[in-house]
Parts: sequence; structure tokens; C-alpha cells
Amino acid sequence: MNEINEFFLQFVSQISLLEIVLKGMLIGIVASAPMGPVGILCVQRTLNKGRIYGLVTGCGAAISDIIYALITGYGLSFIYEFIHNRTALFWLQLIGAVLMFIFGVHTFRSNPTQKTHNVSRNKSSLVNNGVAGFFLAFSNPLLILLFLALFTPLNFMLPEQPLYNQFMGYAAILGGAMLWWFFITYVVSKLRERFDVRGVWIINKVIGTLVMIGAFIGAVLIITGIYSFH
Repeated sequence: MNEINEFFLQFVSQISLLEIVLKGMLIGIVASAPMGPVGILCVQRTLNKGRIYGLVTGCGAAISDIIYALITGYGLSFIYEFIHNRTALFWLQLIGAVLMFIFGVHTFRSNPTQKTHNVSRNKSSLVNNGVAGFFLAFSNPLLILLFLALFTPLNFMLPEQPLYNQFMGYAAILGGAMLWWFFITYVVSKLRERFDVRGVWIINKVIGTLVMIGAFIGAVLIITGIYSFH
């Protein structure tokens, strides 16, 4: 009987960790996917210098994202530790879903082609490209609001989570971000002859629509109590 109980506890623990990793990867992808200044720069460098330069630019942005994610995540963990009222948690999570919907609308309506700028074809060092991507992303503190919108309804990191689970969760955010940049640079490099920077406008439309749908579904689940995200 003890062996069965131990197996069950390990199984539940593995499911919990898998859920954290999946949530983390989803957050990393959604945070990176909108084609803002960093996305445009990544596409331009992929077209002008090669895929590795675009990928390294995205890597720099992903490192910036994880810093903002840590700030937001631990800030929210501190809040959750002192909020024991389920009603307060309900409203906090609902506000997060609303923020996500607003973010989806903004992404859908944005025109990334207005943010293009000339990129030299001169192949500067990979380090310089990564540093440029990092500072371009880090110069946008509004990312904290985006991570707040992502973390709140997903209830990503709670104070009782073991340190190992927290590490895996934030590593998954970084992995999700890198997975996105790997995907977008692959697509751009494969469609080099037919891909135009204006093509990212379509990507933003699709991403914005998916985020709005996901936020709406999340809000409905929270309001109805079908899934409380606790």
C-alpha cells in the first residue's frame, strides 16, 4: 500500500511539473510572437545576413523576456502569498484575462511595417546582434504588463511551488521564446525569395486573433467556475 501511495504521489508530482512546463512554454511563445520592433529586426537580419543572425537577435530578446518574467512572477508570488480571499483571486485572474484580450486587440490592429528600419548587410559579430536584440527588447518596460496578463489567469507560479519547479517553469518560458524565434527564422529563411517584411502583418493578425480567443475562453472559464485556475 505504501508503494502504491508513493507511486501515486510521484505521478501527481510529474503531472504538476508537466503542467508548469507547458504553461511556461505557452507564456514564452505568446510573449515573443507579436511582431514588434524585435520581431522586425529579427526578420530583417535573417533576410539580409542569414538565419543564424536572426536567431541570435531573437536569443537576446528572449534573455530580456526572462528577466521581465522573473520580476513579474516573483512579484505576483508575493501578492498571492498574502491573498487568501478566493474572491480577490477571482478578480485578479479575471483582470489578467481582460488584459490579455486587450493585448490581442492591440496586436491584431498593429502595423509592424511602420517599425522597419534599414539594417546593414555587413555581418557584424553574433555577440553584437544578440546584444542589440536584448537591449531593444529590454527598453520596453511594458513587457511587465504583458507578463502580468499572462501569469495572472494561468496562475503560473505560486509560493508553495518547490524551487526546482520554479526553475523548470522559467526555463520553459525561455525555451518557448527560443522555440518561437527558431520557428520564425526557419520560415523566413525557407521563404527568403518570396518573404517580404510586410508578411509579418499577417502573422500579427493571426496571433492577435488567437490571443483574443484564448483570453475570451479563459475569462468564460473563470466567470463560470468551470476551471478556477487555482
